[in-house]
Amino acid sequence: MALSWNEIKDRALNFSKEWADTSNEEADAKPFLVEFFNVFGISSKRVSTFEHRVKKLDDKDGYIDLLWKGTILIEMKSRGKNLDKAYQQAKEYTHGLKQHELPKYILISDFENFRLYDLEEDKTVEFKLNDLVNNVQHFGYILGYQKKVYKEQDPANIKAAELMGKLHDRLEEIGYTGHPLEVYLVRILFLLFAEDTTIFNKQQFQEYLEQRTAEDGSDLASKLQELFQVLNTAKENRFKNLDEQLADFPYVNGKLFEENLPTASFDSKMRQALLDCCYIDWSKISPAIFGSMFQSVMNPKERRNLGAHYTSETNILKLIKPLFLDDLWKEFESIKDNKNKLPEFHKKLSTLKFLDPACGCGNFLVITYRELRLLELEILRALNKSGQRVIDVSDIIWLDVDMMYGIEYEEFPARIAEVAMWLIDHQMNMQISNEFGQYFVRLPLKKSAKIVHGNALQTDWENIVSKNELSFIIGNPPFIGSKIMKQSQRDQIVKQFENADSSGVLDYVTGWYVKAAKFIQGTKIKVAFVSTNSIVQGEQTSILWEQMLNKYKIKIHFAHRTFKWRNEAKGNAAVHCVIVGFANYDTNNKSIFEYEDIKGEAHEIKVKNINPFLVDAKDILITKRTNPLCNVPKMSFGNMPLDGGHLLLSDEDKTEFLQKEPKAEKYILPLISAYEFLNGKKRWCLWLVDAEPNELKQMPEILKRADLVKKFRLDSVAPSTQKFATAPTLFRDRNRPETFIVVPRVSSENRPYIPFGFFDKNSIVSDTCMSIPNGN
Repeated sequence: MALSWNEIKDRALNFSKEWADTSNEEADAKPFLVEFFNVFGISSKRVSTFEHRVKKLDDKDGYIDLLWKGTILIEMKSRGKNLDKAYQQAKEYTHGLKQHELPKYILISDFENFRLYDLEEDKTVEFKLNDLVNNVQHFGYILGYQKKVYKEQDPANIKAAELMGKLHDRLEEIGYTGHPLEVYLVRILFLLFAEDTTIFNKQQFQEYLEQRTAEDGSDLASKLQELFQVLNTAKENRFKNLDEQLADFPYVNGKLFEENLPTASFDSKMRQALLDCCYIDWSKISPAIFGSMFQSVMNPKERRNLGAHYTSETNILKLIKPLFLDDLWKEFESIKDNKNKLPEFHKKLSTLKFLDPACGCGNFLVITYRELRLLELEILRALNKSGQRVIDVSDIIWLDVDMMYGIEYEEFPARIAEVAMWLIDHQMNMQISNEFGQYFVRLPLKKSAKIVHGNALQTDWENIVSKNELSFIIGNPPFIGSKIMKQSQRDQIVKQFENADSSGVLDYVTGWYVKAAKFIQGTKIKVAFVSTNSIVQGEQTSILWEQMLNKYKIKIHFAHRTFKWRNEAKGNAAVHCVIVGFANYDTNNKSIFEYEDIKGEAHEIKVKNINPFLVDAKDILITKRTNPLCNVPKMSFGNMPLDGGHLLLSDEDKTEFLQKEPKAEKYILPLISAYEFLNGKKRWCLWLVDAEPNELKQMPEILKRADLVKKFRLDSVAPSTQKFATAPTLFRDRNRPETFIVVPRVSSENRPYIPFGFFDKNSIVSDTCMSIPNGN
């Protein structure tokens, strides 16, 4: 059990008194350092080596007084010696160390003066022996006792995810796959965090691997199985003759290590891959961010754009602040000086319950829980202003991870979400420990977030958390557009909308809106989802919101109008999103968050009403129509080939094709598609509308392509595509006006205008453009 800060300070006072009168002749570095580490409750056995030999740059041997690999290097000198020279000597020693052995801190001392160099932050702290008691907090790193500032796209997050990816790949290559692999990696993820964040002793897992497993990796799998078993066994139930290094691990429980997995197999490279993971400082990794990166690593297609798909903390806060967090802080500020009302508010906070019905790796739940714990910390500060000592810190922490609920379609992210919740809980417990001078850790794990592996649209949410207990529904349901949905997904949406007219054209996210609307009937539950902006513009708006407003009596309480989905990852998709917060009751406190620049920050506007188009106006719905409202020419889609690319030709394709089939030249016309039009490129198509059957029979190269088109259409899962297999030489659409104006359907968001173009019947417009036939 780690020591509290108060206990550490008591030991520091005794240490300073004991060594204050030591003369130069009596001063001996080794006992001094053994007792120094004892101040922090750390056994010198765990502190790697005294008199560690290294090769200096001049190829001579040097001896480091104490090296704790990857953590701290200590160089002792006699009283009165030059500490600057001692520091330069220590820096020279680092050149002889391996990458993972390099220290994060260097401590120089002459038994009277201490100088601590933080090499990562480039900071130095200097104090005297008798003032150690007031400087022990600077050594929090060796206990893992430090507050970390997380960057959303910190290279540490990416490096950690990539290293876990290598380990994943090696295990998969040897045939360790599926559910066992996923659970195995989640366990290792927990162990890596645990040894760097005080759940375990510092580097406890790393030292177990280095000291108890063979370099060739041959016994690593069995040693890990043994460790898993120990972590799942209470101390009193363990074998009496257990290896002392294993016996030193705490009892974890939480069912994380309960399942009996098949034994894996490791070699020297795999062992090194695991050790490389250990050499990262996991206390710097954000549980909220890393989970999604970790998930991406497991998918080779997503790995190229590592981090592109996670929901950034900025976007999560955009949702949770107006939904509940701002109100809770406002309430706290109004009562923080009232000792009678504070406990009531604390109790209210502890009874809140949250559901994310598309939780992924738990990003929303993790950030929400963290923010609530930070508010709880402020409550505890306000309640303990007088500075009286808290007898037992566990009695005053009322929030726990079992206030969080989630549903996730894939098993792997669901398990990561569970672990991420434990990890953020522990990090918040460390903040409380710092505040009240008591070490508080929830081991063994007794409570967990309830993360259900299942399909949220086919799961009864009442079986996960009762609507009578639930406070808020939050999240970021899947961004799957109507045109790319699987048939099974479309069927789910149609079912949620009870076969309402046109519900088959809705995006997948709408299923979560209407399911939430049904669930919150007659309750005070508030909901907010991040969604693509397709649900508040175009034809989907009236279909979705007709049910939301009229059938389920939903009122929108706040909304972020269109903003650009962003995090700092490379390859980040340009998705335009909205956030809609709603409930089954009305409120006078409504806000629209407006963006002058969709990549910028929002400004809040207080409004009387928010309608489905996210404007301050009456709740009206605009249904689709096929004719313009006023006297303007009709605009229509261009011609969809629906051909698998077999009727289309590049310049090179055209040249090669005409060498084989010169008679086809009169049937090859320029194809105007958005990309080629905007970028001045050329593309061609086979336009065989006027080709006679006899002519086609004389052109075998065209017939080959027609066969490929037929196969493509017959192989489609969509009946609407299959029916066009009867005319494989033709585009699906065959519009060819005398003249037309081309309007590209897709154009760069950086353009101040959309480029239009005039063409005649000697060119064919593709479906990537809109067309105004005979436009003037």
